[in-house]
Amino acid sequence: MLRLEHSWTPNIDRLAADGVRLTQHLAAAPVCTPSRAAFLTGRYPLRSGMVSSQGLRVLQWTAVSGGLPPSEITFAKILKAKGYTTGLVGKWHLGLSCASPDDHCHHPLNHGFDHFYGMPFSMMADCERWGLSEKRAVLERRLDVCSQLVALATLTLTIGKLTRLILAASWTLVIWSTVVCLLLFATSCLVGALIEHADCFLMRNHSIAQQPMRSQKTMPLILREVSSFIKRNKQGPFLLFVSFLHVHTPLVTTENFRGRSAHGLYGDNTEEMDWMVGQILETLDTEGLTNSTLVYFTSDHGGSLEAQFGNNQYGGWNGVYKGGKGMGGWEGGIRVPGIFRWPGVLPAGRVIHEPTSLMDVFPTLVHLAGGQVPQDRVVDGRDLLALLQGTARHSDHEFLMHYCESFLHAARWHQRDRGAVWKVHFATPVFQPDGAGACYGQAVCPCSGDKVTHHIPPLLFDLSRDPSEAHALTPDTEPSFHVVVETVARAVEAHRRTLSPVPLQLDAADNTWKPWLQPCCGRFPFCWCDRDADSR
Repeated sequence: MLRLEHSWTPNIDRLAADGVRLTQHLAAAPVCTPSRAAFLTGRYPLRSGMVSSQGLRVLQWTAVSGGLPPSEITFAKILKAKGYTTGLVGKWHLGLSCASPDDHCHHPLNHGFDHFYGMPFSMMADCERWGLSEKRAVLERRLDVCSQLVALATLTLTIGKLTRLILAASWTLVIWSTVVCLLLFATSCLVGALIEHADCFLMRNHSIAQQPMRSQKTMPLILREVSSFIKRNKQGPFLLFVSFLHVHTPLVTTENFRGRSAHGLYGDNTEEMDWMVGQILETLDTEGLTNSTLVYFTSDHGGSLEAQFGNNQYGGWNGVYKGGKGMGGWEGGIRVPGIFRWPGVLPAGRVIHEPTSLMDVFPTLVHLAGGQVPQDRVVDGRDLLALLQGTARHSDHEFLMHYCESFLHAARWHQRDRGAVWKVHFATPVFQPDGAGACYGQAVCPCSGDKVTHHIPPLLFDLSRDPSEAHALTPDTEPSFHVVVETVARAVEAHRRTLSPVPLQLDAADNTWKPWLQPCCGRFPFCWCDRDADSR
């Protein structure tokens, strides 16, 4: 065993040592858009329609009509109604507009936040034109193929016209096909810049602050905004959601942290995020707010194993847990950090091994603010306060469902009388290549179709003995096999009876780029402004 003298994340480690650490903390989805929707509402993302049935895992562009429906109730809405000043700094990725570029029906300020500064979309590798690409590379290939086909057709028409083999063709058709070919070629050359302007920008409340964003300058801007919000609102109750752009490709890291880590660029980026956490905690200390502030730290999903380029791994690893980002059932995609710190209220150093969820933050904050959990809808989260304080022995979750898009891939049962946590997998992604632990060569593992294996009977694991999900149990190796599988099946059926059909916000109809919804501080594609620089 190697003993490390240096802590790579001293500030997060201090947060954990001074607070309560949850070792079985779970995201309600393995990718960001649905996971964040569940976090804010306390509800499985399927209930709000923040999923797809067509393979579109997250919101694809800023200029789409899908997003967190205005009818959903976030914890920010309830806390605002109870007198809290509410703010969001960082990433949103839950939609922006519905019918016009400035209706902002999905905007954070329409979901209970008084103040917003950050990215309405998401940090992407395409924001930096990395070798890794979410959209640019695919679009370039498609445009190149189309331009080549049109060029071939143009050449054929031209030769046919000159040789009189194609008498029906006119020179007008040849000219227009040439124009189309040139437009496709030009678009292919410019698509990277178009994506940067379309999706990689910062907003302050309802106004664009910087388009395109200058990624290297964003970290200090975010810290400045966090500090300013805390200082402005320290005299009264406030809620501040800081949503980091870090540990996500393209791993934008300032010069002070590049090359510092022994774990490559991902390690550098993680250490910078840890330093930012330390700066925020220091602001609370300086302003005398530490003992009166509940701090919560987590992630919206596990590390992205497929984020590889050359010999470098840019998406992190998930330790002993199998799988990663995008995988609805395997622990590596959904088991995330969970730390709560509140000096004098929560016991320092407490470690909880009970199943908990990001959805639990909703009822916990509502309870602490003196509000009431909505009674007109199903809320899946459970109040954590008693468990965090140590006055409750067990989590209120007996069963938790694990979705991949709109498809139920797995479910877990916390059998409290035995102290066992069972996981039943109904479907798992087919890893590529054979024997790998991820879907290499793809952006993320699919949720359905022929690249998913459906298990009849389902796979069964005892997570309390096998957290790595390495050894599937059988009726021969586990006497309780049939009882567990049947118990979980009944729980799944009971859960399904609570679901109501809603429009799926991430399906193609609401998740395809709509040019008339494109935010722009000029006239698209000539969007260029830096109001943050103008204000300094």
